[in-house]
Amino acid sequence: MLADESQSMGPYRQDLSNGLVSLCEGLRAEPMIAAKLRLAVLGFSDDVQVRLAVADMRTETSLPRVSIRGLTNYEAVFDDLLDRIPSDVQWLRGEGYKVHRPVVFFLSDGQPTDGGAWRQPHARLTDRATTPAAPNIVACGIGDAQAHTMVEVATREEFAFVAKPGTDIGRAIAEFFHALTASLVASGQALNSGSPQLVVNRPDQFTMAIDEVG
Repeated sequence: MLADESQSMGPYRQDLSNGLVSLCEGLRAEPMIAAKLRLAVLGFSDDVQVRLAVADMRTETSLPRVSIRGLTNYEAVFDDLLDRIPSDVQWLRGEGYKVHRPVVFFLSDGQPTDGGAWRQPHARLTDRATTPAAPNIVACGIGDAQAHTMVEVATREEFAFVAKPGTDIGRAIAEFFHALTASLVASGQALNSGSPQLVVNRPDQFTMAIDEVG
């Protein structure tokens, strides 16, 4: 989970914190599902900071803390993930786990402040020949985030969403976390059933970003 912590998110800091708490509590309430999942929470602005390291929510007692700061640097995000994801996958395998393809849920309220510099690390991250542990990326835009950017960030068109025009941003954040929790629970159930697949639920008050590009 990657959460935008740039200055423009300042008015919604509590909504973001509440959403993260609801996500953690939602997974704790599903211990059979949580057994199959490992959650990390990262905050990004000028750089990426760990809010929750890779965690088993059945035993994790701490909650992620949000810190509002800086600009909306997408390049920093994908540079960080290029190192972090392969390292985390290697560590999990070293612990004896079978690791399925990672998934990144990306929430941003703005356009990248680094111009197009983010596209190169993003391309390397999502190229499975270059990065065998390349993640699926689900991108959700609120506020000033534009639909075409979310389509570029997401690894599939159907994984890109934007809040409907006029949607209250605080409500959009809550709906994002509700859908994220439901997606993780459904994906965990698929793992338990022996038919692993990523399930992505569209948040209420969001539309598919590809439908807004024109």
